[in-house]
Amino acid sequence: MSKLFRFIYLKLIFCLLLCSVILILLSSCQTKEPIYATGIYFDTVVTIQLYGTKDQTLLTECMQMCKDFESRFDRTDPASEISKINTAKGTPVTVSDDTANLIREGLSYCGLSGGAFDITIAPLNDLWNFKNNTGTVPSQESINAALSHVDYRNVILAGNTVTLKDPEAALDLGGIAKGYIADCLKEYLISKEVEHATINLGGNVLVIGDNLDNKPFHIGIAKPFDDKNVPITSVYVTDRAVTSSGNYQRYFEADGKIYHHILNPKTGYPYENSLYGVTILSDTSTQGDGLSTVCFALGFEQGMQLIQSLDDVEAIFITDDYELHDSRTQLKEN
Repeated sequence: MSKLFRFIYLKLIFCLLLCSVILILLSSCQTKEPIYATGIYFDTVVTIQLYGTKDQTLLTECMQMCKDFESRFDRTDPASEISKINTAKGTPVTVSDDTANLIREGLSYCGLSGGAFDITIAPLNDLWNFKNNTGTVPSQESINAALSHVDYRNVILAGNTVTLKDPEAALDLGGIAKGYIADCLKEYLISKEVEHATINLGGNVLVIGDNLDNKPFHIGIAKPFDDKNVPITSVYVTDRAVTSSGNYQRYFEADGKIYHHILNPKTGYPYENSLYGVTILSDTSTQGDGLSTVCFALGFEQGMQLIQSLDDVEAIFITDDYELHDSRTQLKEN
């Protein structure tokens, strides 16, 4: 990608995300204005707001952390640790604690989903290329070839050493990385005695404490395929993560059909089910990031069953008739 094209692309992403922001803070409920910082990392807009402090160095450090994480996790960067694993052709690669922890978390959700979520999806993601695809569906032959290298069981993690048993396999941690990074940012801010904050990584929202008025933060959930920036619903949270996945976030249309970026590692095509989106409310953003994708992949019924089997996790499923299905309501009904 040329520097000019990347600049234009990132500016476009910045504008689009500002127009579809998931976080709604009711200004009338704020006793003090926050300090904030915004940057573009991981091809998305990162916004951090801190309440009750004027220490700008905290924001500077958070943005530096984002930059550092991107340099390790971005598989398109030849110098990143993920890229080194992917190009090692099966040779063991020793990585940092954060990269090892991220891979370990990713593998746990691969196992939880029975492979419906797979961190070795990179060959298929490269083939579909949703970032730049304007409407080209890959051939079945090329999909089959990519599929032959997708299997999370080929990832061997021993301490901080990563080995891909299939030399042509490749990792893509995009389905969980933003959640992990948000949790690391929260841990840092709490260590600096920050008690009220919002961390927003492209719609992955994590809040620290409440909004200074002893009231929860008010977070809107985007309406799928809506260009008017009107939330379909909203939630109130304190010290929680709100994370969404859906087929409306990255997609293209071809011959009247929508092809979205959440790919089925069994078929090589985007998942086809009755869902438009899943929003998870959880204690950690890593958990929310992983479960939102897992539940979308599993579909409404299996996804709801999974959520109801877990403690301290809630979910809102949006089906393709724009109906909302809240796991808390469903649990009461059952």
